[in-house]
This record gives sequence, C-alpha cells and structure tokens, in this order.
Amino acid sequence: MIDITSPDFWSDLGGVLLKGTLETLWMTSVALVFTILIGLPLGIVLVGTERGRFLEAPFGSRAFGTAVNRVLGFVVNLGRSVPFIVLMIALIPFTRFLVGSFVGTGPAIVPLTIVAIPFFARVVEIAVKEVDGGLFEAAESLGASRWLLVRRVILPQAAPSIVLGTATTITSIINFSAMVGVVGGGGLGNVALTYGLQRYSWVHIVAVIVILFAIVQLVQAGANGLARRVDHSSGRSRAHAREIDEAERVI
Repeated sequence: MIDITSPDFWSDLGGVLLKGTLETLWMTSVALVFTILIGLPLGIVLVGTERGRFLEAPFGSRAFGTAVNRVLGFVVNLGRSVPFIVLMIALIPFTRFLVGSFVGTGPAIVPLTIVAIPFFARVVEIAVKEVDGGLFEAAESLGASRWLLVRRVILPQAAPSIVLGTATTITSIINFSAMVGVVGGGGLGNVALTYGLQRYSWVHIVAVIVILFAIVQLVQAGANGLARRVDHSSGRSRAHAREIDEAERVI
C-alpha cells in the first residue's frame, strides 16, 4: 500500500501521470490517423454502393456494387458488435505478427484502430446520407466525375457532421485505450491498475479520472468550434450549388 504522506509519493506522482498521459495521447493519435485513413473511404463506399447512389454500379456492374455494400456492411456490423476485450484477445496473434508483440503501447494501437474503424465508418455513412440529394443531381448534371463528386460535394457538405463524429470517435478510442492499459498496454489505464488498484492509491484514480475528463472536454470543445467554422464554409457551398441548380433549370 502506498503512503500518500511520504514526500516521495508526491514527487513521483507527476512523472507517473505525465508518462501515462503521453502514452494515452500517443495511442489515441496514431489510432485516429489510421482510423480516418481507412474509415473515411469505407463510409463513403458504404453509402455510394447503395441502390440509386453514385457508386451503385462500380465497373458497370450493379450486382458487384450490391455485393460490395453487403460485404462491407457485414464487416462493419461485426466489428461494432464484438466487445472490445474479446476483439483484443482475438487479435493477439495478428498483433504479434504485425508488430512482434501484443504487450505495450505500440501493439495496443492495432486493436484500438481495428475497433475504431467500423465506428467511424458508420459516422461517415450517416454524415454523407444527410447531404442534400439535390447537390448530387446538380453536380452530375454538370458532368462531374465520381471523384470530383466526392471531393467537391460530399466531403465539404458532410464535413461538419464528420468533425463532430470524429470527436466522438476520439472519446471512444480514449475509453478503449484505458482498457488496453489494464492488460499491459500502458497509458492512464495502466496507471489506474498499477497504482490505483494494486497499490490502493485513490489519489492516482482521481487524477486519472480528472485527466481523462479534461482531455475529452478539450477534444469536444475543439470539435464544436471546428464544426461551426466548417459549417459556415460549407453553407456558402450549398448556396452556390443551389444557384447552379436554378441556372441549369432555366437553361
């Protein structure tokens, strides 16, 4: 049991919490990068391959588009339905193959990324479905390619919702990183286990909770501000697109 009246306790507390915080931020940041790189196109393809959407017949085959949509939907649902602790254990062989170990901050990024990708893909899917269908029609009537449609119409208009969804994704990754820390992944979860549970230090537990809460609050506040700025910019794009649509009707 730790003696909180000892001067050494308080001198070591800051170093332990700083190390755990940096490890948590590192795991979350790297996992988020891979999550966005994979989950963003995955979510767009999920929406695009639905019937009546802009990717319903990739390579000229509607059956192929339907098959892609069903397979991706199944994979995403599977990833979201499996509890993280079960998924983490199931991924131990893959994690060991990929990075040579399954214990530590680096290996923990693998299950964190894999569990976050399906969640973020659904976030993107919902955001894209909220985009006004008239914008697609206006862009297609002007001869926009699929890539141009995604880059100039879908992403700008869905950006505010995607930004807010990214904040939720970050919060989920942070929560899962604490769970990874309990099984040797490092970070604040490991601090809570090693010092809070095993050494009965309520000070470490309270400190970990406060730090995690502060991180989540900062992430959410930053996302809200960014979403407002992006929404203001995309609002101009929507108005411009409506003008184009009206001009096309007059012509």
